[in-house]
Amino acid sequence: MTHSFGPTRRALMAAGFAVGLTGALPVSAFEIDGEPKVAFIYAATARDGGWNEALDDARLLVADELGLDIAVVESVPEEATALKNAVDLFVSRGFNVIVGTGYGYSEGILEAAQLHPDVAFVNASGATNAANLEGFYTRTYQGWYLAGMAAAATSDSGKIGIVAGFPVGVVNWDVNAFALGAQAINPEIETTVVYTNSWWDPVKEGEVAQAMLDQGIDVIGNNLSSAAPFIAAEKAGAKSVGFQLDMSQHAPEGHLTSVVFHWDKYLLPTLAAIQDGSWAPSEWGAFPGMADGTVGLTPLSDDVPADVAAQIADTAAAIEAGDFEVFAGPVMAQDGTVVVPEGEVLDDGGLWGMEFLVKGVTGTLN
Repeated sequence: MTHSFGPTRRALMAAGFAVGLTGALPVSAFEIDGEPKVAFIYAATARDGGWNEALDDARLLVADELGLDIAVVESVPEEATALKNAVDLFVSRGFNVIVGTGYGYSEGILEAAQLHPDVAFVNASGATNAANLEGFYTRTYQGWYLAGMAAAATSDSGKIGIVAGFPVGVVNWDVNAFALGAQAINPEIETTVVYTNSWWDPVKEGEVAQAMLDQGIDVIGNNLSSAAPFIAAEKAGAKSVGFQLDMSQHAPEGHLTSVVFHWDKYLLPTLAAIQDGSWAPSEWGAFPGMADGTVGLTPLSDDVPADVAAQIADTAAAIEAGDFEVFAGPVMAQDGTVVVPEGEVLDDGGLWGMEFLVKGVTGTLN
């Protein structure tokens, strides 16, 4: 990922999708004036090997499918003025559909949407919504639960780890889901998390991964984009799990699977609806998951035992059918406090505002 969640913004992140309505919603579908002219705005290079590249892959698919010539601007800083300037320039050139690509654009893209009420805006992991703006993300925790099952099945030490960015809801749910999935296979497994407080720091990520390996951890999940944790794990003969894109090329021997985005599954129907005038943005933002095809796993390594691979497939099918919830109670925090009682399921507000680590996880939210 390239987008940044500063510490002062965590409260907004916690509440963003739970109470995301920040502008009056239309009583009917939102319509742009004329044919769609679409622009994507990236905070870094589009082909970054991770977060942006997953979105850019979707852009290429959507452009081909809908016959659109989509413009791109890269390296627009995640602050309101820079984003507003980029949007204003596109709008002045007749662009009427703007796709933002990060939470750090949330405030700026809301301001832009209010200034340009005739333009349609969508923003990946955005925490603001309005009559002409929809933030969207996917239920990545569903894929990480399955990846945790694979990790536990291949760990000889009973110790797995995950390298993460910032301790915000959309990261914490991945960490917790990874641990819960692992516990479904081995209830005694230990899961360690270390937050780098950065979305891109290959040196630090490599150091964190090496420290985990030195502690006897033999499966490392990487919730970030850098190849460093995979390289460290591969060199040590350990296993690894990737995120965002298929990361197997970085660890051809030990890579178990990657939790991957398929953003075209959201962007294609959304841009098609904008194109035909039927788009009605959700007041809470869009929150698709495995059932919608927006997140999934790459093929499992042969190192995952056949019986566990079958169990993973069955669990994936249950998630897609709505018959299995990752955060169904009872769920306990590290200190044993019940955070989701038996018979209840953590709702979307609780997911976005997740500020706890589950029992069985070693690490702190800092």
